[in-house]
Amino acid sequence: MDKSADAQATRLDWDIKEAGATIKNARTEIARRVVGQEQMVSGMLMGILAGGHVLLEGVPGLAKTLAIKSLAEVIDAEFTRIQFTPDLLPADLIGTLIYRQQTGEFVPRKGPIFSNIILADEINRAPAKVQSAMLQAMEERQVSIGDTTYHLSEPFFVMATQNPIEQEGTYPLPEAQLDRFLLKLAIDYPSPEEELAILRRVGVPTEITLKPVLFKSEIKRLREVAAAVRVDERIEEYIVSLVTASRLDNRSISSYARYIEFGASPRATIYLYRCAKVNALLDSRAYVVPEDVKAVAPEVLRHRVILSYEAESEELTTDDIIASMLQSVPVP
Repeated sequence: MDKSADAQATRLDWDIKEAGATIKNARTEIARRVVGQEQMVSGMLMGILAGGHVLLEGVPGLAKTLAIKSLAEVIDAEFTRIQFTPDLLPADLIGTLIYRQQTGEFVPRKGPIFSNIILADEINRAPAKVQSAMLQAMEERQVSIGDTTYHLSEPFFVMATQNPIEQEGTYPLPEAQLDRFLLKLAIDYPSPEEELAILRRVGVPTEITLKPVLFKSEIKRLREVAAAVRVDERIEEYIVSLVTASRLDNRSISSYARYIEFGASPRATIYLYRCAKVNALLDSRAYVVPEDVKAVAPEVLRHRVILSYEAESEELTTDDIIASMLQSVPVP
């Protein structure tokens, strides 16, 4: 029995090493075109490997479109960019039935959502019906056109963007819909060194062609390897403690209690567990450590912890409160 367990552990270590090399190759290839933005690239890879979607918030011009287009080329997957506007209709997204006069029948015309990797650009500019259709497709991995249901191809990954500096003419995503996203990434400006590298690279009009190093057929295997990453019982208890610390019944004695209006749901617990495993895989480890949980906690909880009016009046951010939670919950 011990020999069998040792063999399985050895096999997992080998799979982790092989997966780590594949992911490293993907990172290296993307970095040939995208300077910096390592957090965004890691978030995109984490979303694909954890089977979730990513909401990205950042000002225009931070290479969001370039990064996800590069990811699609590196994975050799179909890429579609959908520019969300106030006049967009659900049919513009998922497709509709069109009448074919020659045969006298209605035939489906599939929309742009039938792709592997989708950039939902400025999703908060679309009205509620379009947002609902998009999020339903993200959750159920299928859409209905007429009386027929069509399954979306795998991998199916959505990176939605929001512009934090413009609110006029937008339809903010409700908190219940935000909870459907695996991660929310906050992208900042590049460092002066990175911006200088961007200037020198973009200033020369040369086209950088990326080669596929990660094929769609390998995504399923990488997800299986990530799921097999070992998590100790104490780490599982730490994840649950961290999420429940945001809820009213468990934060009565904490210093940050008055700053939280609503805590994170059990979906946050599940996603924090998955992302901690993927973070270990990205570091080529076959086991999760507390640092993995801490590393992904802000991205997983940022859009799930709702702040109170008192927090806003004191100009505290969700990241400030999450940092307080991480300090107050004992680490195993």
